[in-house]
Amino acid sequence: MNYDMQHGTIVRSPLDGSLHSCCIPRVEVLDSGRWIVGFRASTAKQNEVQQRVYVTWSDDHGQNWSKPVSQFNPPMIKNRPGRFRAVAFENLQENQLLATLLWQDMGNPELPFFNPKTEGVQDMRIFFSISADNGSTWSALQRVVERGYEHVPVSITGPILLLPDGTWLSQFETNKPYNDDNPWQQAAVAGRSSDHGQSWSPAVVVAHDPANRMMYWDQRPQVMEDGSLLNLFWTLDKGIGSYINIHAVRSSDGGRTWSAPFDTGVPGQPAPPVDLGDGRVAMVYVDRQGPPKIKIRLSENSGRTFPAGTEALIHERASGMQTIRKTPGTSADAWAEMEAFSLGLPDAVRLPDNTILVVYYSGTDRDHTDLRWARVFGDHSAARTGGEL
Repeated sequence: MNYDMQHGTIVRSPLDGSLHSCCIPRVEVLDSGRWIVGFRASTAKQNEVQQRVYVTWSDDHGQNWSKPVSQFNPPMIKNRPGRFRAVAFENLQENQLLATLLWQDMGNPELPFFNPKTEGVQDMRIFFSISADNGSTWSALQRVVERGYEHVPVSITGPILLLPDGTWLSQFETNKPYNDDNPWQQAAVAGRSSDHGQSWSPAVVVAHDPANRMMYWDQRPQVMEDGSLLNLFWTLDKGIGSYINIHAVRSSDGGRTWSAPFDTGVPGQPAPPVDLGDGRVAMVYVDRQGPPKIKIRLSENSGRTFPAGTEALIHERASGMQTIRKTPGTSADAWAEMEAFSLGLPDAVRLPDNTILVVYYSGTDRDHTDLRWARVFGDHSAARTGGEL
């Protein structure tokens, strides 16, 4: 497989003089051609008190980016203050843009986000807002009701998706309350709304191991050209204390039911799949078997397999291994490992010419990270070029 690529920078650390840690980028391409990116920024990766979500955009294919702005004010929930931790976007009909936001409880700011003794986390809730002017202004925030999971913290894994019939699909995963000593019942979950977020059906399990050994983290669902959903997972085998290959599930009924997880044969942490048509699916992912690298592979069979011969390198940075030996039976070491990452969390979308736009964070250390983009041209695209912007 032959690829050419363009590369550029979205945000260079530090932002506003003090926000050195920029991460969790999510990208959408608007009907106007605008590339819009939402991300989290803070003074340090583990500083939740100073964290904010920002929005920036480019109207010239990544050559120039607007000054990042913090557009969303986190509300109080049950008299508790919060901060927004993540934001992701989805195109709606009639040139509207949907933002999905993750709220984190800051009622006890002195506590770390993750409790290594219990594997619990600070409470998290989901909100949404709509823009009718390409992301310049936004409607009042509204809560997403995580029906069946209101009693546990939930974290978004991407935007609310618009399905072909107009239904909204909310994607999130379950966590456990901060001081809860019971076993963590981790699951990837999805909820549906048929009235633009005014009400939600009971959420359904997308992937879950009843034995609590397999952790199907960071689900990355995408609506495919035939209307089905293909969903990829960063998969931890807690029983052996090691990540295994990316797993996937499918839904052919709008997320009401899902297949059993299957092995894609690719080790790593994925972005959402990109449907290129005619059974071709691109997968961008982080390979952490050695020093971390952003890579891409191509499937010719609708995402069942991604042959090694289709692999190409998108980005790497001079750094050592960022993985550690993890104690079997707990996720505490995996959480500690994540906090040290200085490269990762790619997002990927298809551009109108069938090229692939990728965004990710990368830096010299965990507290000094930029946001970057890459545009991938291959045999799948209508045009090919190369270079650095």
